[in-house]
Amino acid sequence: IMILDSLKNSEKYCSVHPRFKKAFDYLNNTDLMALTAGKIELEGADLVVNVVDITAKTEAEAKMEAHKEFIDIQVPVGNAETMGWIALDACKNETMPYDSEKDLMFFGDKATSFLNVQPYEFIVFFPEDAHQPGIGNGTYRKIIVKVRV
Repeated sequence: IMILDSLKNSEKYCSVHPRFKKAFDYLNNTDLMALTAGKIELEGADLVVNVVDITAKTEAEAKMEAHKEFIDIQVPVGNAETMGWIALDACKNETMPYDSEKDLMFFGDKATSFLNVQPYEFIVFFPEDAHQPGIGNGTYRKIIVKVRV
């Protein structure tokens, strides 16, 4: 179900989920590079913006992950980032069982597709999407909006 597009086209996706409009309004009307790293609650725990400065990993180092309770809207803003994708129902090699506190599980499965997400493009991963973020070079700023399903 994953979505990939430019933030400038985000209004086309506001009908996908009731919280997407607020999320995309924030992303489009905020200087994302000027934010302090950390969490910003837009709607309590149901809509949270995580501002992270990450060090990119190799494909072998990046873990395949999935969530049950939250949709991820991921926006690299410092550098392009490669992200792997595979349908969750195709994952057979669970390496960490689901942790409900962290809304996270890991898999050893390999991505079937890789997407090169440019700065200020966004990718949406739904609970049906296992994803392998953080592949690239260097250190850069990234915004991850967590939207409760």
